[in-house]
Amino acid sequence: MLHRIVALVLVLAPTVAEAQLCEGQSAAISADGRAFGHLPYGDAAETELVTLPSDYSVGNPCVVRADMLPDLLRLFAAAQGDPSVMGQLKALSCQRSIARQRAVFCRGGGSDPADRAISVAPPGYSEHSTGYALDFAVRPANGCPDAEACMAATPAARWLLRNAPRFGFEQSFPGSNKQHVKWEPWHWRWVGPTAEAPGAAKARFVFARARSLYPASPAVQPLVVKIIAQPPLPTPTAPPAITKKKRRR
Repeated sequence: MLHRIVALVLVLAPTVAEAQLCEGQSAAISADGRAFGHLPYGDAAETELVTLPSDYSVGNPCVVRADMLPDLLRLFAAAQGDPSVMGQLKALSCQRSIARQRAVFCRGGGSDPADRAISVAPPGYSEHSTGYALDFAVRPANGCPDAEACMAATPAARWLLRNAPRFGFEQSFPGSNKQHVKWEPWHWRWVGPTAEAPGAAKARFVFARARSLYPASPAVQPLVVKIIAQPPLPTPTAPPAITKKKRRR
């Protein structure tokens, strides 16, 4: 009887979901689905990815969603035409598959995965896997390493803050964000300049939860819908009573 009770308790006990990280390592998934503060994301379909011209990227080829490419090229063109940028914006890191993200995340070997997750999202929990996010770099770097907070002080980064939302980009992890993810002034996601832009509906669906719970800053402003109040309909009145005339006899 005791064995049956123990077995029943084991069956009914809630299981703790875990995210598989590196070999021999895992992370508990919180009740809201996050791992180390990061929300889960799936891989972009390869058929929806295109390669950014090499003139606009640094290092490895930059692969992004085809829907995002026109706005990204417009952003680069606008930045190149603005003397206040005082340099060039480049794409440093773009789409990374979950398998690639695992290699990047596990590069730290036996170190504490919670410490690594402060600066690198665990595999399956990176916006990069969607193909809608990228890290920007500034050239010349002028002594500021890529993917470091000193980038925020550059004229190019300040230009992004003022102008990136016009092209559909928003900063995913601003300082002191409620998601408790490291401030990343270089990391931006694309959601389309308007809800009607080609591909924007799909991108906004992918990031709907993040945008609702942990707003970006600066963010692409939502479309303002004006509701015009209609005048109330007149209250129907009862028809006048019909009086019968008495017939003379």
